[in-house]
Parts: sequence; structure tokens; C-alpha cells
Amino acid sequence: MDNNDILIRTRYALDLKNTDMVEVFKLGGIELTIEEVLMTLIKTPENDEDEENIKCDNIMLESFLNGLIIFKRGKQEPKPGQPERTAFSTNERVNNILLKKLKIALSLTSEDMIDILETAGVFITKGELSAFLRKEGHKNYKECGDQNARNFLKGLAIKYRG
Repeated sequence: MDNNDILIRTRYALDLKNTDMVEVFKLGGIELTIEEVLMTLIKTPENDEDEENIKCDNIMLESFLNGLIIFKRGKQEPKPGQPERTAFSTNERVNNILLKKLKIALSLTSEDMIDILETAGVFITKGELSAFLRKEGHKNYKECGDQNARNFLKGLAIKYRG
């Protein structure tokens, strides 16, 4: 699953309008027009270099997900003495970042996430889910595959769109 596909599925699942998408990208630090947002939402074959399509890289996707957190929950002010966090964690796997950031943005508990996956027909334990949410390099870290990320977005669509 490529980053453009993740954007398309996330937008559909959360029923985000074009203006909302522009706002989310802006909150994440990327200025896009509605036309540019629509160009990122075009799915093209990997071997076809279409000039009408804007390829979404990892930094752009993470900016969108960070903007989605701010859009849904508001901007969090750093606490005094707390070191400033790096904006991007591009060394981690995209699907793991997707699960973490959607969990934060939508204020989901682990049980909520398990229920969403069950809605899509996937049954995982709380331990398996926590392995996806750990930092890369942790001994219990597990890479989230495309199928799990796809099913999570499918479950979100069922939950939020009915």
C-alpha cells in the first residue's frame, strides 16, 4: 500500500472534505491548494509517471497525520523543560506510524482499535496490537503489514461512515 493509497483510504474513512484536507495539511506544515490535494488523491499504477498525480512521500504523509492530530484534538503546547520533539520519525515503518497517529488523533484506546479491526474481520490480541505501537528497536516491536493497516482503515470506514 503506497502513501497516496493511505491518504485516499484515510480521507474516505474519516469523511474529510477537500477544505478539511487542505486545513489538515496546513496544520501539519505543508501548504497545498485544493487542486494539489486532489492530485495527491489520484491512484496511479507504480510504473505510470502521470503528471497529474502528486506522489506522497513519507514526510508529506507524516505531516498529514500530524496535522490530523491537531485538527481533531487541538495544538498541544510543550511543557516547560521538555525537549522539543522531532517532527518526523521517517526511520519507522509507515503502517506503524499510521496506527500510532490515528490512535492519538481519534483518541482511541487499545480496545477501540481491536474492535475496529474485528469490524473488518481481523482478530488480534492486545499484545499483538501493542507490538505494532512500540518504538522500532524495542525487543517486542513488530512491523505492521499492509493487510493490517488496510483492514484498520476499512474498519474505521465502517465505524465512521456506517
